[in-house]
Amino acid sequence: MSEAITVTDTVRVLAAALSVRAVRASGPGGQNVNKVATKIDLRVDLDGIEGLPDAARARLTALARHRLDAEGRLVVTSQATRNQARNLEDARDKVRALIAAALVRPRSRTPTRPTGAAREQRLGAKRARSTVKRLRARPGAED
Repeated sequence: MSEAITVTDTVRVLAAALSVRAVRASGPGGQNVNKVATKIDLRVDLDGIEGLPDAARARLTALARHRLDAEGRLVVTSQATRNQARNLEDARDKVRALIAAALVRPRSRTPTRPTGAAREQRLGAKRARSTVKRLRARPGAED
């Protein structure tokens, strides 16, 4: 079993929530790819993340919605290197980064309105364009 993943001082993924499986990597690699299981398939039970606020948990579920399996676990794979240990560390870093991204509260958008001058400028450009197109028409074909 692997050890817990620490994201911040308060948020960490318990070791019991992690399940690691080594499988054969896809793609080129010669004879080595057929013999050695270096690709890492890391699954994280989202309920096993302690210290994660409810809002951040909802953001994490939304961020990782395409990475969830049928049981609702987060699935992270890594086959970046030819070394199983480095791929495991890479997968753990991906989980850490995903949870850290979910902890960041998005800035609330303050609705703004265009200024009067900007609105007038836009309408003036529309009028000019309309004039150009009207002058392009065949003479006598006006309404």
